[in-house]
Amino acid sequence: DGRLRVERGYVRPEDEVVADPESEGGDGAEGYPPAGAEPAQPQRAVITMGGATVERDDDEDAADAIRPLPDRLVTELTAHRTLALRDAVAKSPHVALTALLHRLVSDSYLRQSGRGCLEAQVREVHFPAQAEDLRDSASALAIAERHERWGDHVPADDAALWDWLDALDDASRLELLAHCVSFGVNALHEKPNPYGGMGVSQHGLAQRLAQADRLAQATGLDMVAAGWRPTVENYLGRVTKPRIIEAVREGAGDRAADLIGHLKKGEMAKEAERLLADTGWLPEPLRRALPDVGSDVDTASGSEGDDLPDFLAGEDDAPAEDEDETQQSVAAE
Repeated sequence: DGRLRVERGYVRPEDEVVADPESEGGDGAEGYPPAGAEPAQPQRAVITMGGATVERDDDEDAADAIRPLPDRLVTELTAHRTLALRDAVAKSPHVALTALLHRLVSDSYLRQSGRGCLEAQVREVHFPAQAEDLRDSASALAIAERHERWGDHVPADDAALWDWLDALDDASRLELLAHCVSFGVNALHEKPNPYGGMGVSQHGLAQRLAQADRLAQATGLDMVAAGWRPTVENYLGRVTKPRIIEAVREGAGDRAADLIGHLKKGEMAKEAERLLADTGWLPEPLRRALPDVGSDVDTASGSEGDDLPDFLAGEDDAPAEDEDETQQSVAAE
């Protein structure tokens, strides 16, 4: 009549489950307990006192569990340890120097992230502007050679680095310290930011240059001995004709300056390079500062209006004169 009829209890022969004789009377299929059996209870440790069993409840177990120390307590305890460690390091110059070297060498060679336990850092100053001949200068080549020489011996592992530094003799430790500290020297002139914020202030720039002069005096820096020479590319071709004549007058004398006064800018710069080649003349930013008692900038009472050196006091340099500018007359001898 078209109606659905469902009859239960029929199983096809291929669907019948074959009974395993070994599993009869044992656990249920696949390790499960037989139907109707109570689930197994987890076994707990039994504590006895004098042969009698002592019952423990869950609340007592939770109260007796060892929990981590509170963060605030750990901070207070480690503050005590930090002060004690500072005092111990202060009493051990050898360990202090090793710790400083470990930090600086890690920054210079290993480039590891994180500060470690010593808050000391020398940040290498990169040059926003540089002449084409800077890379091949005597100073750049000497620094690169020294850095590579030390780098061949510096261990790559943090713990091994400490052991290696600790075993160095004092002369080597001081030499390596000087090398790492040198990367933080900054004697760059930057245009001061009169509004504060980003950049250096006029007072900060004056302080930087004054301290750079002090370093130059202490090290006996001589830019002529360091290999700098005035050329068309690094100076003479980038300043005005009056400055070229002034440089020749200071370095080679009045007669030489008068002889090139009638030349055009390009020819004048080339001739000035020849005349100044062996004179030891330096532009003012490269000259050795003369010792002056009390010339250091007072960081406590200094003001934002501190005077800059003469060559920095003005605004941006005036544009170089054109090649076709009026020729200057030759002075009569």
